[in-house]
Amino acid sequence: MKDHKDFHMTPEEFRLRGHTVIDWIADYQERIESLPVLSRAKPGELRAALPEEPPETGEDFEAVMRDLDELILPGITHWQSPNFFAYFPANASGPSILGELLSAGLGVQGMLWATSPACTELETHVLDWLVGMLGLPDRFRSDGEGGGVIQDTASSAALCALLAARERATGFLSDEKGCDGTLVAYASTQTHSSIEKAVRIAGLGSSNLRLIETDENYSMASDLLASQIAADREAGLVPCFVCATVGTTSSLAVDPVPEIGKICRDENIWLHVDAAMAGTAALCPEFRQINNGVELADSYCFNPHKWMFTNFDCDCFYVADRAALIRTLTVLPEYLRNRPTESGAVIDYRDWHIPLGRRFRALKLWMVIRHYGVEGLRHHVRAHVALARELADWITESEDFELVAEPLLNLVCFRHRGGDDLNMRLMEELNSGGRIYLTHTKLGGRVTLRFSIGQTNTERRHVDRAWDLLQKTALELEK
Repeated sequence: MKDHKDFHMTPEEFRLRGHTVIDWIADYQERIESLPVLSRAKPGELRAALPEEPPETGEDFEAVMRDLDELILPGITHWQSPNFFAYFPANASGPSILGELLSAGLGVQGMLWATSPACTELETHVLDWLVGMLGLPDRFRSDGEGGGVIQDTASSAALCALLAARERATGFLSDEKGCDGTLVAYASTQTHSSIEKAVRIAGLGSSNLRLIETDENYSMASDLLASQIAADREAGLVPCFVCATVGTTSSLAVDPVPEIGKICRDENIWLHVDAAMAGTAALCPEFRQINNGVELADSYCFNPHKWMFTNFDCDCFYVADRAALIRTLTVLPEYLRNRPTESGAVIDYRDWHIPLGRRFRALKLWMVIRHYGVEGLRHHVRAHVALARELADWITESEDFELVAEPLLNLVCFRHRGGDDLNMRLMEELNSGGRIYLTHTKLGGRVTLRFSIGQTNTERRHVDRAWDLLQKTALELEK
């Protein structure tokens, strides 16, 4: 009979298999450019190829790796491809991947300071670093009344901000008695759908989310926001939360945060600023105007897992008053009580987000910053923005294509002059060919193609080739 140790992977075997996996990842990175960007798998194809039942006894590692190549890889859309121009980037990097590996190897459960002090203190320190790196207000630093925490995504950050806003508006009674249907939240028509999900989860309900129309630049119209707040107060409702976006998903539009912030300050409404993708650009002083007005915000977030070479998931969420967030989310059962917590001298991040448990995410972020340095990160941001502006110039000079929105950073929104149907067919033809991957939106009621530049290894030659392919494919479709 086997000893229980015989079922585990020994350190020696782990070392051997680890080399195999690292080699596989390195080989993948070298050949990713040659792979079809968008997976060509059909629905159910992978499941049909997998055995109906799990193996009764352990299998050879070689068999697992063989199936990775033959079964799993064909079903992968290659987000790290330099020809991936869809959605927003989700760029990874070598130091980030290694940081994730170390985090998994340590297996830290960082719910309390006491459960791994380094997990908590590194996170606090790195997020304080980022306040300076991005030129954010000092009120978001941990050595004052605020502070930062790593969430999984901007969606979770928005939910936490909304929950704190809800409690502040009701004197922390909603946690005890539930919502009474009078609380109202506000966002623009271009705001990410996570805000509507948040108002549902938080108990406000979708009917109490006011979507404010935008101006010609697709930014929230602050005068319409003020009018809606006044109308809601007149109706006996309680405005409690506004989400302003720095870089909308559709067009990378920036809401007028200074004006919105003044309204929220005068009305005593929680202002959350979502800079999920665009926030990384503030590493460069010349782009920091995107954060004008953030000093008026109660909370702010951006995603290093989008454009700062830190693999998913990693959202940096800041609050100006951590006491409101902690009071909203704290539940302390006996089995979590410990002396460091009760001393009040430490941060317990379990009180800063929805789940109790948490991974050592700060490790990969720390390794990325130390590997690239601020200078290296700025270099790549500037390179991506320059490529987007060059593409925008090519489109402006074209007789067949037109810009739909002036590019602010690394997203170019454009369309073929041939109309919505042609634009959709063009995108589908390009994506099915596998050489590039684009997505679309609607701006001003018209189908608009989105060309997002931000993957780790995207260079000018990739953008140049994609533009050439766009033009040639459009000509073929017009015949």
